[in-house]
Amino acid sequence: MDRLFEFIVNHYILVSVFVALLAALFLLESRRGGQKISAQAAVSLINRDEAIVLDIRDRKEYGEGHITGALHIPLNSLKDRMAELNKHKEKQIVVADKMGQHAAMAVKQLTAEGFEKVVRLNGGVADWKASNLPLVKK
Repeated sequence: MDRLFEFIVNHYILVSVFVALLAALFLLESRRGGQKISAQAAVSLINRDEAIVLDIRDRKEYGEGHITGALHIPLNSLKDRMAELNKHKEKQIVVADKMGQHAAMAVKQLTAEGFEKVVRLNGGVADWKASNLPLVKK
């Protein structure tokens, strides 16, 4: 540990550049995945702008409870079923997954296909449930 501090002190410019590049990488990757919104902001978008909720979880998780009116397209079949979303291209799309970890990949795929108004639910359906918002089990 002492050698680490010695290295940092002796090579502070190199360490500074490394930290700056690391911060830039995190910033770039977080923006690339699309804008995150809270569960309350998602409710506002759904009610005000008639946003479409896209649930990308697998069938079992979707069956355990999903957001009312959500379209269910699992992440692994999103590319194949992109045509189903083309009629919603002009609307706001909120991508929801289990815990907010995989939604960024779906947002990347959607923006590559020309969807401009795509955001992801921060914390996924777990955050939705934690905010005491309703889930439908059908």
